[in-house]
Amino acid sequence: MAPRRPKGAGAFPKPVESPASKPPDPAELYAALDLGTNSCRMLIAQPKGSQFHVVDSFSKSVQLGSGLERSGRLSRVSMARTIQAMRICQQKLKRHRVRHMRLVATEACRRATNAAGFIQQVRRETGLKLEIIEPEEEARLAVISCAPLVSTRTEQLLVVDIGGGSTELVWIDLTSVPQRERPRAIMRLHAGFHPPESPFPAAKVVDWISVPLGVATLRDQFRDVEDDAARFALMSWFFEEALADFAPYKDEQARAGFQIVGTSGTVTTVAASHLGLKRYDRTKVDGLRMTSDQIDRVIRGYLEMGPEGRRKDPRIGQDRHALIMSGSAILQALLRCWPTDRLSVADRGLREGLLYAQMSADGVLEDAPY
Repeated sequence: MAPRRPKGAGAFPKPVESPASKPPDPAELYAALDLGTNSCRMLIAQPKGSQFHVVDSFSKSVQLGSGLERSGRLSRVSMARTIQAMRICQQKLKRHRVRHMRLVATEACRRATNAAGFIQQVRRETGLKLEIIEPEEEARLAVISCAPLVSTRTEQLLVVDIGGGSTELVWIDLTSVPQRERPRAIMRLHAGFHPPESPFPAAKVVDWISVPLGVATLRDQFRDVEDDAARFALMSWFFEEALADFAPYKDEQARAGFQIVGTSGTVTTVAASHLGLKRYDRTKVDGLRMTSDQIDRVIRGYLEMGPEGRRKDPRIGQDRHALIMSGSAILQALLRCWPTDRLSVADRGLREGLLYAQMSADGVLEDAPY
């Protein structure tokens, strides 16, 4: 079955990788930096109607959480690697004279006993002020970034953000929201999962969970298992066990009107492999809908390749080959648990959510229809 993009997949937030027609006014620029367990990523963007243009970007695998499972601390090597990446971000922010920014750190810094010292070191050596955000905010920002990919026919929505150190799941009930308003109702969650009374129809957050298992931490849990297929099966089972307390998991759900949106490097890599892309193309991946059979076929292909084959596969890439099987194990567990045969692929996440939240709070976005 040919993959389809949902109506509205190109809607805001749409990080268009093209510059504005003239040099942007620094007062109009916003920056968002996401320092995760595995990667340091930043976007600098300018509001444009109900969307935004990306003026500059940065992404680097820094492996900040390397060794964290064993020691409970960030290693000197990983901190040095990360600060080097942060210096590049600082140079970009300075060059564009960005005034509005939010720079956040997630699971690795939440867990590390020496995180406070690391944050101080970043401030001292780069001048950048990182803040460690709580899992709920991380989940909420990922959700609002995916709002344009939500079908107007969706009544029950599960948004999954597979990170390096944790995986956030948010279950949202949209049955009380008129169909045309459903993507916009998701956007309004930027005010919180339980916002104050409003005249607008509200999306109801049924439950959410932050599982302290991401692609890096899950891999590290089973690093000592030598057999590739056995390690994959154990990782998938172990992740599913961690979902036992997630409330919607316990109830039988109707297949009709249910949608899963997945945002992560794992999901976009699986999509790129399915499409046979030798060079990653965001415009072909973001908004793609894959069937569970298509996803299973890609994952089986990864297993047949073995570690050496995955390392050489250009569709997976050098930064992802060591993490793709733990991410695939999480993805397979999710599709096993809930009644859907499709997954919507989102090449968007925390950075886009951070940009939207800042721009929305400042009132610089138009409230255009989707």
